[in-house]
Amino acid sequence: MSLAMENDVLMKVYNKQSEAYKLIKKDQALNKQLTTIEETLSRFGLLKNEIRVYLYLARAGEKKAGEIAEAISLHRTETYRILRDLEKKGIVFSIFEKPLKFTAVALDKAIDLLVDAQKIKIKLLEQEKPSLVELWQSMPQLKVENAKRELFQMLEGEQQVLMKANELLEKTQNKFQIYASADYLSELYYNDFSDKLKSQAKKIQVNLVTDDSSKSTYFLGQMQWLSRTQKITDTQSLPCFMISDNNEVLIAFHEKDNESDEAKKKYRTAAIWTNYSALVNTLQMLFSKLV
Repeated sequence: MSLAMENDVLMKVYNKQSEAYKLIKKDQALNKQLTTIEETLSRFGLLKNEIRVYLYLARAGEKKAGEIAEAISLHRTETYRILRDLEKKGIVFSIFEKPLKFTAVALDKAIDLLVDAQKIKIKLLEQEKPSLVELWQSMPQLKVENAKRELFQMLEGEQQVLMKANELLEKTQNKFQIYASADYLSELYYNDFSDKLKSQAKKIQVNLVTDDSSKSTYFLGQMQWLSRTQKITDTQSLPCFMISDNNEVLIAFHEKDNESDEAKKKYRTAAIWTNYSALVNTLQMLFSKLV
């Protein structure tokens, strides 16, 4: 996602002294920093062009809509619409003078406002849940066969994958099996999943298999409450997978971000959940071989 222009090499910069724009070569480090900020803001519900407009204003100061549109190569009508939408969100303000100008609140304040907006939406949904469920249950229900279906579900993003892992763990009644190499084990340990796993281990059998790296050894040392733990070698290339009661499986894997710096090894987390018996049984057999 580009802040000012889609061109990967050049960007427009406004010179106050000459009152004109000039093309300059993008600073690669700056571009990566802006990309990180853009990706984060997108998770708060801002659209691509909304982010471009906001960040331009936040860095450039007071600007007319036409100046904004020209600077980021956006149609003026679209720019006006976006400015009004950002005003409704509270992160852009109009300056009542002629010609009309716009200004943006500081990034830290903008994030606070966006977070508060998300909290309000969640609270309203929680409040409306009982009435929505009651309304749904009052509607005539179609007769549906309760035959078991073998399903697949794709999940993207670390939070979605962790939510599914927690759901799978909570549904387990007898045995929960995990294979996680060092990197995956680190992710599980530093999230609340490890606390929930510890709590469930008092009720069900939990088996964890990992590699024999020093990193894994450290985390296993912090999880001594596990009743049975095995370490194995030369399996770092396997995706993380979890098996619940030999009925369901969650397979998590890292997708390399091609736009990221190779040295930083930036990954996106994705996963597949399924109750497809053939795949569950295959992974059950693999798990028993790893042990």
